[in-house]
Amino acid sequence: MLSMIEQEIVERKGWIDREEFMNMIALAQAAPGLIAVNSAIFIGWRIGGWRGVIATVLGAVLPSFLIILAIAMVFQSYKDLPAVEAVFKGIRPAVVALIAAPLCRMAHSAKITWTTAIIPIAGALLIWLGGLSPVWIILTTVLVTLLYTWLKEKKNLTVKRSDCEQREQSNSKTV
Repeated sequence: MLSMIEQEIVERKGWIDREEFMNMIALAQAAPGLIAVNSAIFIGWRIGGWRGVIATVLGAVLPSFLIILAIAMVFQSYKDLPAVEAVFKGIRPAVVALIAAPLCRMAHSAKITWTTAIIPIAGALLIWLGGLSPVWIILTTVLVTLLYTWLKEKKNLTVKRSDCEQREQSNSKTV
């Protein structure tokens, strides 16, 4: 759904730019609730205020709700048929592709590299295989990121100081 939203509002309509869309997705993921609804709220507000919020939320929720409601009403009667089971087994790869395609596009837009991808992969594996709470993974990631940023800035300051000292020495030699 996010790829369709991105294609429509960024590429086709040009209502917001890609960077603003990526920031909106980050906020929508951080806020409680469904990401599609949160995205609809942000986009609706950005484009049309309260009327935009109502229109985008209804547009994001109502079609899916009605389709799922219709399928649920019919599915109960036919769920044990081999053909229906086969159809649902066939849908699984398509669902994975629908999730993976926008994920790859968003990773490319956010300039995620294999190095930065290691962090969420390791976190997911620790939660899944290690049984760790996601809270500990998030807290550890925040602390490691703060430490890494602090060390990187400290290193850059040291490099900049040594560059300045070298320039001062070369300037004093020429004078």
